[in-house]
Amino acid sequence: MDLFEKIAANRGPLGSHSHYAHGYFTFPKLEGEIEPRMIFRGKEVLTWSLNNYLGLANHPEVRKADADGAAQYGMALPMGARMMSGNSNLHEQLESELADFVQKPDCMLLNFGYQGVVSIIDAMVGRHDVIVYDAESHACIIDGVRLHAGKRFVYTHNDMESLEKQLQRAKRITDETGGGILVITEGVFGMSGNQGNLKGVVALKEKYEFRLFIDDAHGFGTMGATGAGTGEEQGVQDGIDLYFSTFAKSMASIGAFVAGPESVIEYLRYNMRSQIFAKSLPMPLVVGALKRLELLRTRPELKDNLWTIVRALQSGLREKGFNIGTTSSPVTPVFLNGQIPDATQITFDLRENYGIFCSIVVYPVVPKGVIMLRLIPTAVHSLSDVEQTIKAFEAVAEKLDKGLYSKTSPVLAN
Repeated sequence: MDLFEKIAANRGPLGSHSHYAHGYFTFPKLEGEIEPRMIFRGKEVLTWSLNNYLGLANHPEVRKADADGAAQYGMALPMGARMMSGNSNLHEQLESELADFVQKPDCMLLNFGYQGVVSIIDAMVGRHDVIVYDAESHACIIDGVRLHAGKRFVYTHNDMESLEKQLQRAKRITDETGGGILVITEGVFGMSGNQGNLKGVVALKEKYEFRLFIDDAHGFGTMGATGAGTGEEQGVQDGIDLYFSTFAKSMASIGAFVAGPESVIEYLRYNMRSQIFAKSLPMPLVVGALKRLELLRTRPELKDNLWTIVRALQSGLREKGFNIGTTSSPVTPVFLNGQIPDATQITFDLRENYGIFCSIVVYPVVPKGVIMLRLIPTAVHSLSDVEQTIKAFEAVAEKLDKGLYSKTSPVLAN
């Protein structure tokens, strides 16, 4: 079959719904300043879909740093890849400050988080090595694992007995091949909001002699006493061999980093193909990241404000009988029973009639028959925002229970 004909016949599990979903349920356009209340299709909505945990996206000091950086350097500088012509003192300063913040000896900047994780995995393991990873790992981890030429084993999410069984399988192989074992999991899982059992994983390191790579995109800046992440939260930061996070969550920007031992970071600098052959992170983004990191270090009230909203939202939802799963982080999923048509109805009702904009997650991300509404609290939400949202959720849950959504279908405006 011709490739284009194949695509026309199979649009994929999400693309198959694009004829009615595009522009509303998928690829929606939020307009205005990045704040809890934005404009969607001409109407103001209370927004819970932005990974702006600490409210830095529109912070005046951040806005000024971004503007000053762009005015001073433009978006082109430095020109070229870091290895060839794209290095700078500010890039190295940011790496040093990030390493100190997450309590690691060294750090390397990355252009993007998703690309970075895939490339770290590709650089770290060869065909004689074995990867063992959590079953609910983010897509970037899954894609990185797919590149691996050697064996890979998946363990049941956060199940240490399952992990140990897979480590035993891995060790039998590496004992023969002379390879090593890389365990990969997340600090905070972005859909469920629960923390990876880092303490349990670290406890197995001595017995099975593996290295641990953590994707802490949602934990950096939000978890731990200083915001250094989920490892700090669980008291095992030292047991994490490679610590990764993106700037796209707490720092509300673009870019990422990986931190670890000097020798390993130096190896990655010279072997990560996605960075060797990619243009350096533009200077304004580096200047802006330095300011954001400064605020993470010096303004603990930002994280305190976030957790005030998190606790109010999660306790309020639980008190009203909502199932928010096992979240122990700011990520707040709300699980309902229903089919995809119900999910579209609920989302439409929330946005059009209650002014609530949140992400909708359906099969294949969650099991069939489950609808997940995903809320991302931020430091700039208010307690009145929380109260409004819980009341709206109560109303749509009652309609769902009564079967009202199955009797009607939304008409979307163009």
